Amino acid sequence: MTNPGKIRAGMGGWTFEPWDTSFYPDKLSKAKQLQYASRQVPTIEVNGTYYSSFKEPTFVKWASESPDGFVFSLKGNRFVTNRRVLGEAGESMMRFLGSGVAALGEKLGPILWQFAPTKKFDPDDFEAFLKSLPEKQDGVKLKHAVEVRHDSFAVPEFAVLVRKYNVAIVYADHEKYPAIADVTGDFVYARLQTGKDDNPDCYEPDRLDQWAKRAKIWAEGKEPDDLPKSDQKTLAPVKPREVFVYFITEGKVRAPFGAIALMKRVSEA
Repeated sequence: MTNPGKIRAGMGGWTFEPWDTSFYPDKLSKAKQLQYASRQVPTIEVNGTYYSSFKEPTFVKWASESPDGFVFSLKGNRFVTNRRVLGEAGESMMRFLGSGVAALGEKLGPILWQFAPTKKFDPDDFEAFLKSLPEKQDGVKLKHAVEVRHDSFAVPEFAVLVRKYNVAIVYADHEKYPAIADVTGDFVYARLQTGKDDNPDCYEPDRLDQWAKRAKIWAEGKEPDDLPKSDQKTLAPVKPREVFVYFITEGKVRAPFGAIALMKRVSEA
């Protein structure tokens, strides 16, 4: 059997005030929080890049403070995705990608392009966006994922379109947003957003068991049969895939522990 792809679980960011006491050691300075967090989980999703612009020295600093094998997922800047005509996003996209993200090198994981809940599926306009996604930036290969949050995307045509460009559809475990489990790229990206702060590991143990099982299935190149797909007729090619799972939003206080608990489960034989 071919070796499965690597599974990485993490949380959104590393700066969150409640973590100062719930996650980080006593008296750890904020300047050392990334150094600590990146040694507890193998990946972190950076939300700050959605709202703000960063320069190359910042990405160089992040890379230097994290260990070998660590991966940052970066949320694409909002000026790219929050627009009426996506086909006109090229300049903003190049500005974001050219800001120095390639300085992360091998530590650059997926670029997450998140769309507003009001953004509806327009096949022609969305294809124009997908066409504009570059394969490389300054010699560094890019992986792209799209998170859509309007029900109009939960149709076979969307999955077929995104698969054409080898882009991953984010699976959102969310109370309101559509759940689209179609595997359309060379990696899988899931955002677990229904945790609770009163659960020590963010999610209940049985749900963590479920997600660990799904992550292993994805890593083996298959598709879980208990998640909703939009394109029922198409099976993704069976091949090992990297899997990224992030504990986000609800239950954020316990999110790091959810990621740690999931990693423990997927590492078990």
